[in-house]
Amino acid sequence: MSDVFAVDLALDLSPNLPDAVLAHLRRHLEADSADDDSDEVDWPDFVPLLADRGPAAHIGGLLTGDLHQGPAHWSLTARQETHAELLPDLIALAEMLAFNAKTDGVIGQVRFYEDEIPELLVSRSGTLVKMPLREANPGTSRHLP
Repeated sequence: MSDVFAVDLALDLSPNLPDAVLAHLRRHLEADSADDDSDEVDWPDFVPLLADRGPAAHIGGLLTGDLHQGPAHWSLTARQETHAELLPDLIALAEMLAFNAKTDGVIGQVRFYEDEIPELLVSRSGTLVKMPLREANPGTSRHLP
């Protein structure tokens, strides 16, 4: 048994994203982005949380991460497998993303890879709110057409 969590992030960030936040986010997206000019080289235990690419080992599908600058904002989409010991770092990253989110609402989800129901990550006025979901009662669930 593995302590792996599925992480999905999808959100738009402020068009005025501070350079330090942008650099930190890019470092998470690029596994080999640490260089001598980085302010973060003093973090010997830094683990890029959004850098894995290719087939997922536990959650199916592909692992991805992409940051794109549009005319009115930055857009981030990522799908990763994260080990349990890295969840505090992931939550810290999600808090930074929520603070810099362009709008309120769902910015992602996290679930233990064997579970069916995720915990939503929601930005509310720049604050991260973790919202656990629960299974609907069998007689009251709504299904997509």
